Amino acid sequence: MEVSGFPTSSDIYLEVNGTKVAVVQSYTAHASRSSTAVEAFGEDQPVATIQGPQSHVVELTRLYATDEAIRDQLDFYSLKDFSLVICKPDRKIIYSGCQWSDIKETGALGAMVVEKITLVAAKRLEIAA
Repeated sequence: MEVSGFPTSSDIYLEVNGTKVAVVQSYTAHASRSSTAVEAFGEDQPVATIQGPQSHVVELTRLYATDEAIRDQLDFYSLKDFSLVICKPDRKIIYSGCQWSDIKETGALGAMVVEKITLVAAKRLEIAA
């Protein structure tokens, strides 16, 4: 497989209602799933396990609002039900139904840059390019 390029900040972005509102410099994704052991009477070990729902938590670093979002007076604190789109050379990953759980902001007054946002996504979808 030939790699045509590495993702850049324009390849990682937030969308609200299909509109790109911010580009992201980098991300760290964490998926987890709970599972439950099924025990049977008289057995000293579980006979099976049942998988539980998946949880997707993503930490975004250095978010920059787009010019259009700045004109529309985007407020990162009021974002809800948004999507994170990550474009890779061979596929696109979309985290949808996102809500933020933590925001860390640094920078100059009036700058539309947020240092870190941690989000929780309802769904994760991979689409082949």
